[in-house]
Amino acid sequence: MADVLIVDDDAAFADSLGETLESLGHAVRRAASGAEGLAMLGAHRFALVFLDHRMPGGMDGLQTLAAMQARLARLPPVIVLTAYAGSAGTIEAMRLGAFDHLTKPVSRDAVADAVRRALASATPAAAAPAPQPEPADEGELIGVSDAMREVHKRIGLAAGSRAPVLVIGETGTGKELVARALHRHSDRAGGPFVAVNCAAIPKDLLESELFGHVKGAFTGATADRAGCFKAANGGVLLLDEIGDMALEVQAKLLRVLQEGEVTPLGSHRAQKVDVRVVAATHRDLAQAVRDGRFREDLRYRLDVLAIHLPPLRERLADIVPLAEHFLRQAAQPAPAKRLSAEAARELLAHDWPGNVRELRNVMERCQALQRGAVIAHVDLPGAGAGAAVAEGAPGGLPADWFDATLPDAVSRLEKLLLRHALAASAGNRSSAARQLGIHRQLLYAKLAQYGLD
Repeated sequence: MADVLIVDDDAAFADSLGETLESLGHAVRRAASGAEGLAMLGAHRFALVFLDHRMPGGMDGLQTLAAMQARLARLPPVIVLTAYAGSAGTIEAMRLGAFDHLTKPVSRDAVADAVRRALASATPAAAAPAPQPEPADEGELIGVSDAMREVHKRIGLAAGSRAPVLVIGETGTGKELVARALHRHSDRAGGPFVAVNCAAIPKDLLESELFGHVKGAFTGATADRAGCFKAANGGVLLLDEIGDMALEVQAKLLRVLQEGEVTPLGSHRAQKVDVRVVAATHRDLAQAVRDGRFREDLRYRLDVLAIHLPPLRERLADIVPLAEHFLRQAAQPAPAKRLSAEAARELLAHDWPGNVRELRNVMERCQALQRGAVIAHVDLPGAGAGAAVAEGAPGGLPADWFDATLPDAVSRLEKLLLRHALAASAGNRSSAARQLGIHRQLLYAKLAQYGLD
């Protein structure tokens, strides 16, 4: 049995969570605000804290967590709860030392699993500096699927470190956004962020671009050049498409990472640099090592903290929120167009080989070219002309499937997707939830809502 503190201004939710914890054999106390929670932590030793993210009264969950870090010599594991999924909140919570970040509603199984993992963790949360303010929606990593929630958590955990990070994902999945989020949520946020596409620069010029050169180092070098490592000093350097870097440059990059100093072309003087490197690639570096195209020692040096970005076709729950986000961005300052239920179905059925980048282009085109306020199926590029459809995606619907009100059409679509996922997973609910990119508890709730089993 463990003593657990719940800090949440929603009395109904706190009571429900408390009953669940008590049924699992734990003793529970409740606080209705961050200030009350801090006072109770100062007077009593708790084994675990559940902390609501959004609370009124001048101190939200993240501010409360930061105050806990500052005031307590040993902070118990803190699980942050939110009803509003978003990358910034998850990243900040994990960076500040939260053990986990869960989205309401939380099932009994999810609570039991989180408590088990938290109580088994022996290392108390480490102190972290106060969070840096972030402009609203700037570089936001949009995603509510389980896969993207894990990405947000990994970013938060990695943001407090200075070790290199390797971001792996298909082209167009948003690897640079991950690197920018790491920079924005780290103690280097006040320093520069520099991005270099290693595949776009000829190998003869890439060494100079990265490490700089002195005047006269080669034909055309009419002046000294600092290079990207010097430009990123005190900040973060993104080496995009690192898998396409020439072997000769890889050798010099390895030395820079090991020694923390660069030697410009044509010079014998090494210069110290303080740069956190984030590398990104769509290639399989392990295979590239076996093929002799990538140095094994460099791969191990870069792959200290790895973040895998899933392709959009594996994140069904994120497609419509992303599409609406891109429509709003493209519309500013005009009103954004809306997606019809039929258009949303078409987006969900598409394979998206170009991933998020392709979806963004499609939405920008629709916002610019379509006259009406609502985007219909026929307005999407490729509609009725053999648009790519994901293998096994639900199709063959009656022509009048969406001849209904929007809420009713969405309900029909949800039921169809649920049945398809259950059939594809042979009834395994956990597997079906992963296919749909949603929490298991949300799947259970939807199955109960529609009477599916």
